[in-house]
Amino acid sequence: MSLLTVDGLVVGYGPADEVLKGVDFSVDTGEIVGIIGPNGAGKSTLLKAIAGLLKPGRGSIRLAGEPIGGRAPRDVSRLGVAYVPQEQNIFPTMSVRENLEMGGYIDPAGSRRKIDAVFAQFPLLGKRRRVAARGLSGGERQMLAMAMALMVEPKVLLLDEPSAGLSPLAAEFLFENIVAVNRGGVAIAMVEQNAREALTIAHRAYILVDGRNHRDGPAAALAADPDIRRIFLGG
Repeated sequence: MSLLTVDGLVVGYGPADEVLKGVDFSVDTGEIVGIIGPNGAGKSTLLKAIAGLLKPGRGSIRLAGEPIGGRAPRDVSRLGVAYVPQEQNIFPTMSVRENLEMGGYIDPAGSRRKIDAVFAQFPLLGKRRRVAARGLSGGERQMLAMAMALMVEPKVLLLDEPSAGLSPLAAEFLFENIVAVNRGGVAIAMVEQNAREALTIAHRAYILVDGRNHRDGPAAALAADPDIRRIFLGG
């Protein structure tokens, strides 16, 4: 059984606006699963539905066999799914440590232990713990957003366009941290604009087109496919 399973998911932003049109998707324990495709394909919508921010019209979402589709985001988070949106994912006027405390709101009693663990995993954040988040670089902000999500000790981490707006060097550093988080035991589902890099670090990947499954399989095989390279990877 997959850790996270999505079957026949239909989601829209209104009765006549179906963005996902029967998508199937899964993440196994220990995997990084990439989600790529053209703009408007429904990639971010898929993550939002899993996180509880959008209610499915039809289909199912299960975490370790338990239905979570349509449940409140707080409940989904408690069950082990953490979501990092592309934008507005930190509190800019708060310090790094205060941001982490906000990330641990579900279990305030355990926050100190979790913050210590986060600083051990991300030493750079530990060095800047008293700095206001708005004073961080773009890559550091994304690292902080991911660290905040880890404060709930998730089983699955949902990342929406983590490298958007970052320099190539900052993006490379961020991807290294994503791989490190995964090796620490957290499964990851990642929507990523940099399809080449996504397929480099992912175990498997899904390609969505117009709200539907187009292709899926081992990431390395998709990256090597001439048609996938031509259409989705720029040659």
